[in-house]
Amino acid sequence: MRSLADRFGLYFAWLVSIVAMGGSLYFSEVLGLVPCVLCWYQRILMYPLVILLGIATYRQDKKISTYVLPLSLIGLVISAYHILIQTFPNLASEASCQAGVPCTVDSLHLFGFITIPMLAGTAFLLISISFLLMRRS
Repeated sequence: MRSLADRFGLYFAWLVSIVAMGGSLYFSEVLGLVPCVLCWYQRILMYPLVILLGIATYRQDKKISTYVLPLSLIGLVISAYHILIQTFPNLASEASCQAGVPCTVDSLHLFGFITIPMLAGTAFLLISISFLLMRRS
């Protein structure tokens, strides 16, 4: 009997990536929030996951973790750093985030504590956990 992660892990990861991409497009195109440099890096890592996971889901190819895990783990690290410098702006270096919107600015604060990098980090974390559970089973 296959585990839940083994049966639905690809679908779940793909759904998470679609929601993350749709959310980032909603924030920028509908709400008019300009992404900062670190938000762009997170988008650069998330958007290909939608395509890779879509193809992998269609083919039921679990070997895609070789390509997906590095993208999602790097995205998770960038999100964690982004959350850190939003929480403690004095940790941000002078050289980072000079163009456009500063990365230390919190453009959206849902329910008093949820930020955009927190949403992205949650998506990267869910995708990573999904693939780690699939690898284990």
